[in-house]
Amino acid sequence: MKPNICVVGASNVDLISYAPRLPKLGETIHGSTFRMGFGGKGANQAVMAAKLGANVTMITRLGDDIFGRDYLENYRTLNFDTTYVLTTPDVATGVAPIWVDEPSGNNAIIVVPGANAQLSPTDVEQARTAIVTADVVVCQWECQLATSLAALRMGRDAGVLTIFNPAPAQAALPDEAYALCDILCPNESETEILTGQSVATLAEAESAAQMLLTKGARNVILTLGERGSLLVNNDGISHVPTAAVTAVDTTGAGDSFVGSLAYFLGTGKALPEAMARANQVAAVSVQKPGTQVSFPTRAELPDALFTQ
Repeated sequence: MKPNICVVGASNVDLISYAPRLPKLGETIHGSTFRMGFGGKGANQAVMAAKLGANVTMITRLGDDIFGRDYLENYRTLNFDTTYVLTTPDVATGVAPIWVDEPSGNNAIIVVPGANAQLSPTDVEQARTAIVTADVVVCQWECQLATSLAALRMGRDAGVLTIFNPAPAQAALPDEAYALCDILCPNESETEILTGQSVATLAEAESAAQMLLTKGARNVILTLGERGSLLVNNDGISHVPTAAVTAVDTTGAGDSFVGSLAYFLGTGKALPEAMARANQVAAVSVQKPGTQVSFPTRAELPDALFTQ
């Protein structure tokens, strides 16, 4: 079964610099490697779902520039439905300069949204057919919140499974956003911003997730890096561990998880089982440098991940 996944979100070109450590404020250091790649949280999640075999429709905006033209070709190469990949005149395609600490794989990122900031609720309305016929709709916080809310509202009204990844977390999230989420899926830092609570221990993470649940989300899934992921809903709490791996580059790991989660839920897997499989895919992704290029294809993963 090929699930239909509709993603509403940002498309950025990543400008990635690798160095022995991250620079301090005002400091210049020598890096070892530079790479360019395709990124953006929405795009990354969509690409991950496509690499696993989903039928993917992307709703996004690109600039009328070389980055935008290259990105459109990237989507086409991955067999996306690009009907709603829109070009914005006189605005640059979004970019994300990324600094990667080579020993740990940790990173720091500055996102310049460019055309992504122009993605609007009107664009979502024009893409209504793609949203209401999807198995899963996925949104983030990297474009206008009103745009993501419009898509989540449309999906909820049509009975489509809705996933909201509140990334990057920016401030207090309005109550409606929680209410429209079948699944709210923040990472550790986003959870701390949204709740004001630490998630340094598993008990603290459970407490913070419970707080998010009381705000109206049906299910809360926290991604906890090497600790795996945590599901909290009205049925209880499930901690889903992940395999220990040596991380080369953690850039995009959370997006790999969300895109994989959408795929496996779209094929009918139950939440804990979909989380376990998404953990496995994300663990593979951090063992290679880069963002979308580090995401494994279905052929690179064990058959049991899809057949059992």
